[in-house]
Amino acid sequence: MNVTKKSTSMKRTSGKLIRQINKNFVFVRNVILAVCAVIIFFFAASLFLNFFTRHGKYQTVPDFSGMTVEEAVKAGRKGKLRIEVNDSLYVPVYEGGIILDQNPNPGKEVKSGRRIFVTVNSFQQRMVKIPYVTDFSLRQAKNNLEVVGLEIEKLIFREDIAANYVLEERYKGEVVTSTSQIEGEVGSGVTLLVGMSGNTTTTIPKVIGFPLKEAKSRLWEAGLNVGKIEMDEGINALNVIEARVWLQAPEQSRRVALGATVSLRLTLDEKKVERGSDASDKAARNISAAQQETEN
Repeated sequence: MNVTKKSTSMKRTSGKLIRQINKNFVFVRNVILAVCAVIIFFFAASLFLNFFTRHGKYQTVPDFSGMTVEEAVKAGRKGKLRIEVNDSLYVPVYEGGIILDQNPNPGKEVKSGRRIFVTVNSFQQRMVKIPYVTDFSLRQAKNNLEVVGLEIEKLIFREDIAANYVLEERYKGEVVTSTSQIEGEVGSGVTLLVGMSGNTTTTIPKVIGFPLKEAKSRLWEAGLNVGKIEMDEGINALNVIEARVWLQAPEQSRRVALGATVSLRLTLDEKKVERGSDASDKAARNISAAQQETEN
């Protein structure tokens, strides 16, 4: 009797142990399967990203300068680089249609399929209609000319009740009227005859630290002409847009006659610009102090 009970009890204990082992096995198996699934997922995701981003596949950007766009397209096929024209300039010393500049620069490592933006030299300068700006304020006239890509060649001031307004406009000696259909090359200059009354002087603004285009604009708005423009070694038609004024003469804050000229010197050296700016500010403080002493 006791033997039978013991046997039954052992069987029950054994059965519970087996069931527990099975449960543990199922749990462990599920954990292993889950871990495997996660590993497979990340492996597949990595392959997917590598395929679409070309991870680790870099190309050295060739120097496309001097090539035509067609030649550059062929040269870029090996590295699957796409050539796109995003700007054009007219530099007479270079042949029309050739690439002048590119971004990214030559020698830079980029991924396959990267777009390379190039600047192409135009075959001839673009022509624009000379806008009629007579009877406009000097500031409005300047803005209208700049919008179409023109500059002020010279400001001439004449005594008139219409102070600071354009009395007459000329392009290459020809008077521009409201009915004129005169065209000029982009970048060329227009002469403006401007009225002045009473106050015949103006204060020279600080243009150190500004690119040439903005420096000119600030001087014209103050009623001044742009004088001699000198450039440090290394500045050319392609990188002049990056150059900054580091020296102006006369200095900022000086009072001069309307129509006076201000000469500029450009550089690509940022430290030089900083030194020039500090020197100009110091000169302006001295000028201001001298003026205060005179007034007192």
